[in-house]
Amino acid sequence: MEQVIIRLRMSQADAHYGGNLVDGAKMLQLFGDVATELLIRNDGDEGLFRAYESVDFLNPVYAGDYIEATGKIIKQGKTSRKMEFIARKVISPRPDINDSAADLLEDSIIVCKAVGTCIVPVDKQRR
Repeated sequence: MEQVIIRLRMSQADAHYGGNLVDGAKMLQLFGDVATELLIRNDGDEGLFRAYESVDFLNPVYAGDYIEATGKIIKQGKTSRKMEFIARKVISPRPDINDSAADLLEDSIIVCKAVGTCIVPVDKQRR
C-alpha cells in the first residue's frame, strides 16, 4: 500500500526535558498527522485514531533534529485501517562544532516505531 512521509525539524519549543530532549509524545503527534493523510488518500476522510497496539521509543530526539515520519496501511477492514509507523532521525545538530553546524546522517536512526488502528465510518468513506 501507499506510504506517506512527513519530515520536519524539532524546535526548541518541542524540547520538553533537560538537555533539549523532545517529549516522545511529539512522535505520536507526527504519526497522527501521517495517519490523517493516509486516511484522506485512502478514504477521502480524516477518520479518527482509535488505539495504538504498540509504541516503541528506541532513541532520543533533541531540538534541532530533523525527523522523518513514515506510515502505511497494512490491513484494511470495513471501517478499520491498521497502520505501521516509523520515525527516523535524518539530520542532527552539531553544537560541538559550532552553533549552526549539522550533519546529514548517512544512516538514519530509528527513534520510534508504532502500530495503530484508525476508524473511518462507512457513511464518511468516499473511495
